[in-house]
Amino acid sequence: MSKLILSSKKPITFVSGVLIIAAFVNHFFIHIQNISEIILIIASIIGIAPIAIQAYQALRVKVVSIDVLVTIAVIGALIIKNYEESAIVTFLFLFGAYLEQRTLNKTRSAIKELTEMAPESALKLFDDKEYVEVDVDDVDVGDTLLVKTGAKVPVDGTVITGEGYINEASITGESKPVQKEVNSIVYAGTILENGTIQIVTNKVGEDTTFGKIIELVEEAQDSKSEAERFIDKFSKYYTPFVLFLAIGVYLITRDIELAITILVLGCPGALVIGVPVSNVAGIGNGAKYGVLLKGSEVIQDFSKVKTIIFDKTGTLTLGNPEVADITYYTDNPEIANKYLASVESESDHPLAKAIVEYLGIKDLPIVESTDVIKGGGIIANVENHEVVVGNVALLESKNIPLNGSDIKSLESKGNSIVLTAIDGKLVSLIGIRDQIRPNVKRDLDRLKKLGVKNLIVLSGDNQATVDLVASELGLSEAHGHMLPEDKAAFIKNLQSKGEIVAFVGDGVNDSPSLALSEIGIAMGSGTDVAIETSDVVLMNSDLSRLPHALGLVKATSSNMKQNIVIAVGVVIILILSLFFSDWMNMSIGMLAHEASILVVILNGMRLINYNLRN
Repeated sequence: MSKLILSSKKPITFVSGVLIIAAFVNHFFIHIQNISEIILIIASIIGIAPIAIQAYQALRVKVVSIDVLVTIAVIGALIIKNYEESAIVTFLFLFGAYLEQRTLNKTRSAIKELTEMAPESALKLFDDKEYVEVDVDDVDVGDTLLVKTGAKVPVDGTVITGEGYINEASITGESKPVQKEVNSIVYAGTILENGTIQIVTNKVGEDTTFGKIIELVEEAQDSKSEAERFIDKFSKYYTPFVLFLAIGVYLITRDIELAITILVLGCPGALVIGVPVSNVAGIGNGAKYGVLLKGSEVIQDFSKVKTIIFDKTGTLTLGNPEVADITYYTDNPEIANKYLASVESESDHPLAKAIVEYLGIKDLPIVESTDVIKGGGIIANVENHEVVVGNVALLESKNIPLNGSDIKSLESKGNSIVLTAIDGKLVSLIGIRDQIRPNVKRDLDRLKKLGVKNLIVLSGDNQATVDLVASELGLSEAHGHMLPEDKAAFIKNLQSKGEIVAFVGDGVNDSPSLALSEIGIAMGSGTDVAIETSDVVLMNSDLSRLPHALGLVKATSSNMKQNIVIAVGVVIILILSLFFSDWMNMSIGMLAHEASILVVILNGMRLINYNLRN
C-alpha cells in the first residue's frame, strides 16, 4: 500500500489541489454549510499520506527529516481545526517536490543526452561476406563492421577501408568534423557525416571511450562534495533542533499554532537541495564541452587552484616532434644510423618515434638486449656492440666524451638532444624540435585572468629548450632535466607551503604527478589511462578546454555559496517575521519555502549554459 501511495504522488498532488479549489469555490460562492471544512479535511488526509510514509521511513533509520516536521505540523493543524492551512501546506509541499524533481531532471540533461547518443545497432560482417544489422551487444572485439553516411559508430575501432568525416562532439565536445582514413581510430557514439568506412572492433559496450564517459559523468553526479557532506550532517542535527524549539515554544507560550508554524518555517529544503543542484549542473556542463570532472570534490579543490604545473611534450607542445638537425662524429654514419634506428625502434617514446621515422631504415640489425634507464635513455647490445642512446646525463654517467659546443648550439635553438655512442665513442648528435600548440598562449593568458598566479613547466628536456618555451608562453617558472621523481618532489615542496596544485600531463608518463597533485588534469582523447589516473580529463587533448574548466568550477563554487545564502536567508527572514509581524502563518511560510527551493534550483540550472567569454 505504501509503495502505491508513494508512486502516486503526482495524482495525489493534483487531487489535493482540485479539492482545495473546490473548498474555496464553495466558501466564496456556493455557501453550503460545513462542505468546505469536509473537503479541506479530505484534502489534508490525502495529501499527508505520502508525506507521513516518508516521515515514518526516515524515523525508522533514526533520521528526523523535513517530512517529519511537516507531518507533525499538519496533524497539529488538524487537531486545532485549522483545516485551511493543513490542506494548503500538504499541497504546497507535494507540489514543490514535484517541481523540484522536474527541474532537477533538467540539470541532468547532459547525461541524458549522452545516454540517448549511445548506438543501438551495427552492420556486422559474417562469414558469408554479407553485412547484417545486429544489436550492438552482439558485437565482439575483432568483428568487422560497416558504417554508412549518417550512422553512429557503434564501437571503438580502427578504420580498415574507406574514409570520411566524423562528428566527434559526443567525445570531445567539438562539433567540427574530423577526417578519418585507413588506420584512424574511431569512437563509439560519434557520427559519420559523409563517406563509408569499414572498421575492425577494438572495444565494445562499457569498455568503449563513450561508455567510460557516461559511467564517469554518472559517478561524478552521484558523488558528494565536502560542502554537501557538511549540509547533510547539518540537516541531521538541524531538523531535530527545530522540533525541540517548537516544543519549547509551546511549553513556554502554550500557543500550539505558533509551535506548529515554527515546524513549517524551519524546514531546510532549499539548503539541502541547493548545493547538489549546482554540482550536477556544473558537471553536466563540463560533459557538454568536453571537460570530464570526476566528482563534486574536484570542483571544490579545483576552484581554489592558484598554481598550475604543465608537462611540456604533448601538453604545451603538439607531442609530434621532428628531427631538425643531425651531426655525425664517425666516418661510417650508415652503421651509426642502423644501430640507432634498431635501438629506438624498441621504444615508444615520441623522440624515438621521430628518429625512426626520420631515418626510414627498413632492414635493421637485431637488438640482443636492452636496459632502459628511467629518464635517461637506453643501453643496448647490437651485433656485439654496446650502443648508448639518450640524453647528456646518461652519456656523462658512462664517461663518454661529448662535444659541448655543438650541444649548446642545438639547445639554444630549442631542440631536444639525443646522443648516440657506440662502444664508448660519440657517433651522432640529433636535435629534435616539437611545435608549441596553436593558441596555447591565449589559453594561458585566460588562466591568468581567472586568478592563476603561477604557471610552471616541468620537463625532462634540457633547460635551454624549456626556457625557450617558457619565454615564448610567458610562464612563471621553467625547470628542465626533471625525472618523474623530481617532478613529484617539486609538487610536494609546493604543497608543503600550503599551495593547492593542479598538474596537467598526458595521463601516462606523468601518472605519479597526476596522482600526487590535488587536481590531476589529463590531456588525452579519452584514453583509459587518462580517465583512470586523473581528476579532470580534457577530451581530444585540447588545452583550450582548460580555461573553460577552471571558469566553470569557479562559477559552480560561487553558485553553491549563493544557494546557501538564499536558503539560510529565507529561513531567518521567515522566523523573524513570525515573531515580529502579524502576517506570517503556515501557508505563507510553506509557500516561501517552496519558492526558495525553486529559486536555488533555477539558479543552479544557469550553469548548464555556462560558457567562458574572455
